[in-house]
Amino acid sequence: MSWFGSSFLNTFWRPAVNIVRTRYHADKTRVIARYGYKEKLWSGGLLPRSQGLALPMPEYRPSNAWSERKALFGQNDYIDILGTGNVHPVKTLYTVPSWIRGVSGKEYHILLRKKKMWASTATPQMRPTKWREIQKRFSFLYRKLNRKTKTGQSPD
Repeated sequence: MSWFGSSFLNTFWRPAVNIVRTRYHADKTRVIARYGYKEKLWSGGLLPRSQGLALPMPEYRPSNAWSERKALFGQNDYIDILGTGNVHPVKTLYTVPSWIRGVSGKEYHILLRKKKMWASTATPQMRPTKWREIQKRFSFLYRKLNRKTKTGQSPD
């Protein structure tokens, strides 16, 4: 019966082998990579051109040196030296969030303060994902501080 199988396979079934071998390098056909793709970034030299036309030059507008933001920049820098002394410089940080204002510490201390301030607000219910991220970061920093921070020498 084995002769039947081998003769049957030899006559009716041929392996589908498609080997393309070229004899010379010149006979090889070149595959065009990324055919039809148009590059949108300019990579052709020093002066960018758009279909042969020069790009429009933007209109020159000088900045306003006396805008409110620029005119009042640094106005509270020396309030403790030049002022009457009744205003602490931390009280002049108007645009800084309250949990950062006046903190002198690392990320853990700022996060501890933020967590304490936000716990009494509606943040845990209104923004549970943000609250969970704060809890996770706080937990990570707490573990890191307890494992990596060296404590004082033992009295032995």
